[in-house]
Amino acid sequence: MSRYIALDVHAESTTCAVVSSTGKRLKHQVLETSASALISFLKTVPGRKHLVLEEGTYSAWLHETLTPFVDELVVAIPEKLIGNKSDARDAWHLAEQLRMGTIQRQVFKRPRELAALRAAVRAHRLLTSDIVRVKNRLRALFRSRGLAVTAKVYEASSRDTVLGLLPRDSRYQAEILGKQLDALGPLREETEKHLQEEAKRVPSVATVATLPGFGLIRAATLVAVAITPTRFRTTRQFWSYAGLGIVTRSSSDWVKHQQGWVRAEVKQTRGLNRNRHPWLKSVLKGAATSVTTRMPGHPLHADYQRLLRDGTKPNLAKLTIARRIASAALACWKKQEEYDSSKHQSHITAAS
Repeated sequence: MSRYIALDVHAESTTCAVVSSTGKRLKHQVLETSASALISFLKTVPGRKHLVLEEGTYSAWLHETLTPFVDELVVAIPEKLIGNKSDARDAWHLAEQLRMGTIQRQVFKRPRELAALRAAVRAHRLLTSDIVRVKNRLRALFRSRGLAVTAKVYEASSRDTVLGLLPRDSRYQAEILGKQLDALGPLREETEKHLQEEAKRVPSVATVATLPGFGLIRAATLVAVAITPTRFRTTRQFWSYAGLGIVTRSSSDWVKHQQGWVRAEVKQTRGLNRNRHPWLKSVLKGAATSVTTRMPGHPLHADYQRLLRDGTKPNLAKLTIARRIASAALACWKKQEEYDSSKHQSHITAAS
């Protein structure tokens, strides 16, 4: 006897829906969004419990809290419903999808695994994005007055001289942004030091850090995001998760020929897949940029130049390098082996 339970979670209330294995709606209840209330509700449901909830702010906490009380827990990215919408309708629909096995997009969740490393990566990226945001605002303020921006505006020791170029009504805003930038700098250094300490505690980070274009921070970010390499059965799955998968669209695929129906050449690319993890994409593209601009002696750099000579556009050539780095990262991580450029060199030679 199986029961399929769906939770539509909000800050104060959670709508619960229970469906039987035959699709009969058994129970509908609104509860307080608290661990004790949800656990008590699950204990009242008999049989094998299959639970589904939407990906969101509370999904990691609920996954960690409710997993011991159910036989299966699925975190899903729901599809948009057409027509009227309500908490009850969303819960019933999600429970029915779980029963039928038609949930298209499930989210991988392991809240307790590498929790300290993930928290350190998240703190470092937040501080980094804050600094970039403040610098962009400061730069935009100078550009609005037709002034060129130099690195001096970001340095506290030389900022006063640069601020004197601004009119008095704009100078105060620039001073506030400068103080904010000065306060964020030490915090970022602190988070970077903490991230490096946490990364050294995870052996997989040291393995991934041997990849070209990688350092400790990029390696820690990749490991913290992907968590385990075994979740990706093929390299293409890893490419898609990182936003490096190519989306194609085609129509009228078959045309009449003397030998019968043959496939027409009508397939067209529509860019990269948008369903991806942005942090992982930035790490791999950043590594590809480092290889193509700062590592002229590396085999991947030579391969990049060969692609350009063959007429490949620079952005597509860099995408190819990023995909090869992703493939190498997944292979090294699975085998727990350090990156060996000679293996890639032999691969390029054989392919050529």
